Amino acid sequence: METYYDRVLSAGKRLISLIALALEVEEDYFSKVGALDKAEGFLRLLHYPGDLGCSGDEVCGASAHSDYGMITLLATDGVPGLQVCREKFKQPQSWEGVLPIKGAFIVNIGDMMERWTNGLFRSTLHRVMPAGQERYSMAFFLDPNPDCIVQCLESCCSESCPQRFPPIRSGDYMKERFRLTYGS
Repeated sequence: METYYDRVLSAGKRLISLIALALEVEEDYFSKVGALDKAEGFLRLLHYPGDLGCSGDEVCGASAHSDYGMITLLATDGVPGLQVCREKFKQPQSWEGVLPIKGAFIVNIGDMMERWTNGLFRSTLHRVMPAGQERYSMAFFLDPNPDCIVQCLESCCSESCPQRFPPIRSGDYMKERFRLTYGS
């Protein structure tokens, strides 16, 4: 598990550098602003039972949420159940299944990246629905250094597209999201 953790952390950091290039900033931008020094990577091993005894439209497994950090790399066993909502603010929400590709990660954009990009890259609203068989996955959450200030990139705002989110210390944002999710 330690070897896997080191490798997925390395892959996540490389992916962050590619995201930086896509945003027209230097490849090492997120390192320079301190996001990746003392970055916090969390690995969760997840198991979803095959039959949860649900009926009707009741959501089971993992309810709709977005991840709080920069990105999430998800390795799955190929069993369906993961769904995403492309238009998270539109009602009613429309959900579509994510088809796993053998040997590939599913990548979710997190809330912090949405803040940095002023909504250009939106955090992924997702949920897990029962699939009638057991489902296993490994989610690696790459979160910025808690002391890193997350603020809109200059390349992502303009007079016609002003900054949507105020700057915030990563640790403060995460603490508030956990408080809202899990209570005080």
